[in-house]
Order: sequence, then structure tokens, then C-alpha cells
Amino acid sequence: MNTHPWTRVWPMQLAISLALAALAPMQAAAQAASTPMEQDGDAVPSDADLANTSCTSGEERFLPGDYYYCLGTQTYGAHRYQSAQRFFTTAASWASKPAQYVLGTMALNGDQQPVNRPLGLAWLALASERSNADYKRAYDSAYNSATTEERRAADALLATMRPVYGDATAAVRAEKRYAQGMAELTRLSNSGASYCMQDDRAITREAPGPSGCPTAKAVIQAVDTAAVNVFDGWVGHVQVGPLEQAGAPAKKGG
Repeated sequence: MNTHPWTRVWPMQLAISLALAALAPMQAAAQAASTPMEQDGDAVPSDADLANTSCTSGEERFLPGDYYYCLGTQTYGAHRYQSAQRFFTTAASWASKPAQYVLGTMALNGDQQPVNRPLGLAWLALASERSNADYKRAYDSAYNSATTEERRAADALLATMRPVYGDATAAVRAEKRYAQGMAELTRLSNSGASYCMQDDRAITREAPGPSGCPTAKAVIQAVDTAAVNVFDGWVGHVQVGPLEQAGAPAKKGG
């Protein structure tokens, strides 16, 4: 079992289940997802725990950063390290700060790859670019222990990485994907439709059938809550919030 610091993982499947049952526990679960597992008393998950992570295929339509981070976690636990690296990098390109943090710690520690301190510094700088960053302590510690040459090399890498992974590009792109998906879900919810998250093609305007798909409203609430894993601390994100039943249109001249 590897021992590098992992963030807590709360898969989308769990979020949807909780949304169907009660939303309050899901709020706490999603909020915990962006906290590094370096706190006193937190247990580092085993490889089996990571491999057993359940990822919801339909989440890519709304939150690809969270979805690919989940796949990275799952494949890392299964010792498929090249796949994990690829999934984490894809998640990082969709503004996943947990993915950027994991990539940074892996490069710094030589976890399943050669030690690359400048690359680790660059990833940690990206992970901690938001004002409320939970990862800044890790970046500050790595930066303070780095040599002048390592800092210069990290700066050079950042110059090429920011246009792809920095919030100015990645978060804006992720927010656009999120907004498009949520607009479609909201339209379905307004008609009382269900939505099957596991199959991207399963969008229906009909009442839930034998498959037991959740309502679009429940999926909206789950996705909106899970969005904290990608957008927490980014000022450009707008949450949908609780949905309310629209009232009857006002009569003209009334």
C-alpha cells in the first residue's frame, strides 16, 4: 500500500443516493471532498479502498473534473498507474484542484514515477491558486525547501501549464460545461422528468420507469453539491441552489 497523502473521495454515485434520501448529509460529504487527508486523525485509504471507488459515468457531462479525478483514484488503487496519471491530468485540465494536488505530491515524492521537484512545485502552485486554497500549506512547505534552481524550473513549467490548467482557462471551460448540463437538467426538472446518470443517452421527459432512475430535480441537487469538488473557492462559479416550484403566471390586467 502506498502512503502519499490522498484527498477524501466522495463519488458521484454516493452523492445521488444521498440526494434521493436526504440532502443534508451530502452537503457535509461534498464539502469534505476538497480537504487534504493530512489532518490529524484522518486515516489514509488503502489501495483496496481507492480501487473500490464508484464513479458515475454520466457525471462527465456536468463535472468532468470530478469524474476523471474519481477514475484516477480508482485506477491508482488498482495499480494501473499510467492510467491514473492520465485521468488525474485530464481532471486537472477541468480545474480539479484535488487532482492537481495529487499530481504535485506524486511528482514531489517520486510516487510511481521519478522524483521531479520542479514539476511537483508547479502542480502545487496550480492547486493552491485560489484564495481559500486548502493546499497552500503543502505548496509553501515544498517551496521553502526547494533550491533556487528548482524554483526557477518550476516557474518555467508554470508558464506552459497555466494556459491549460490554470483557473483562467480550465475553470472557465469547466463552468461552461457545468452550466450547459445544468440548463438541460433544469428544463427536464421543470417538466417532472427523470434522468439516468449512468447512461448519457438516457434523457427522458417521461415519468420514472421500472429502471428507478432519479428525478432530474434530485440529480440537479446532487450535481450542484458535488460541484464544490471542482469549483470551491473559484469566484466565477454560480450554484443552482434549491429548486422552487414556479408559480402560475400572473393574469394580464390583474
